[in-house]
Amino acid sequence: MEYSYLTDPGKVRDHNEDSVIIVENKSGEILLAVADGMGGHLAGEVASSIAISHIGKRFKELGSIGNKEDAIHWVQETVSEANVLIYKYTVEHPESKGMGTTLVTAVFTSDFLLFGNIGDSSGFVMKKGQIHKITTDHTLVNLLVKSGELTEEEAKEHPRKNVLMKALGATTTVDMDIFDVETDVDGIMLCSDGVTNMLDFEQIAKVLSEELSAEAKVSKLIQKCNNRGGNDNISVAYLNKGGSDK
Repeated sequence: MEYSYLTDPGKVRDHNEDSVIIVENKSGEILLAVADGMGGHLAGEVASSIAISHIGKRFKELGSIGNKEDAIHWVQETVSEANVLIYKYTVEHPESKGMGTTLVTAVFTSDFLLFGNIGDSSGFVMKKGQIHKITTDHTLVNLLVKSGELTEEEAKEHPRKNVLMKALGATTTVDMDIFDVETDVDGIMLCSDGVTNMLDFEQIAKVLSEELSAEAKVSKLIQKCNNRGGNDNISVAYLNKGGSDK
């Protein structure tokens, strides 16, 4: 098993509001997390950093996350704590009002694999050379697609496609979606929308299926996004379970 993560400002933005981490706890259980911050005066950068730093530190201190039910509770509780920290920051720093962050996480142990998300950063698994999106975007256009008011194709070009319906730090409470996934996957990938807005699923799967190290795959995905314009900050966290992704 190997893993790697990387974040890049892209070609257009003058600073990076994404944060990303992969961390092991004392039992060798693994947490992956990506946050995509938003807000002026570098506030998005602060929001994503608070979220990732808090959950990363808490996870690293764990002896074990416990069973699946324990893990679900831990993720929800820790994300709620991060939400409160971000919200408090906006109260104490009025100039940062309106800041927030997306968050997508994956907790991988020998017994289970859990994804969690708020916003439009995405979680995927690779299985037998195919990529499968696990998380659901909390965006206005996704809501309109589900209600039948927009097609998938219309959503891709919609002028308000980046409007979020959920984010960390926006309110005092937050409800994170949790997804329980079978562990027989070849790889786990989390990314900000700086990846999914630049590359389609087939292009991502092609890179992740190559005979490359986890580090090389992550670097190649970021390079491809930048080659296509790099319109946003780009963050990827990838874990290869070992063996071939094919």
